[in-house]
Amino acid sequence: MRIILHKNFNKKYKKLRLNEKKKFKGRRNLFLKNPFHPTLNNHPLHGKYVGYRSIGITGDLRVIYELLNKNTAFFVDMDIHSNLYS
Repeated sequence: MRIILHKNFNKKYKKLRLNEKKKFKGRRNLFLKNPFHPTLNNHPLHGKYVGYRSIGITGDLRVIYELLNKNTAFFVDMDIHSNLYS
């Protein structure tokens, strides 16, 4: 699996606290090995994010991504649940 990062995703990543960055890196590595590992809580989204998927980073921090093909994921956004889905 290959990951492409959107520029807005990079901006939000830079604002994370150190422990959140570490948690993201661990979940990213898990995603690269197995995108559907149960720990990630990978699931399809609905509404304005139809066609996208979400994975969990921490209890409330989520990454929204789009599968471009079977080997490439485009990480579009990252934020807490209430900011993403309000």
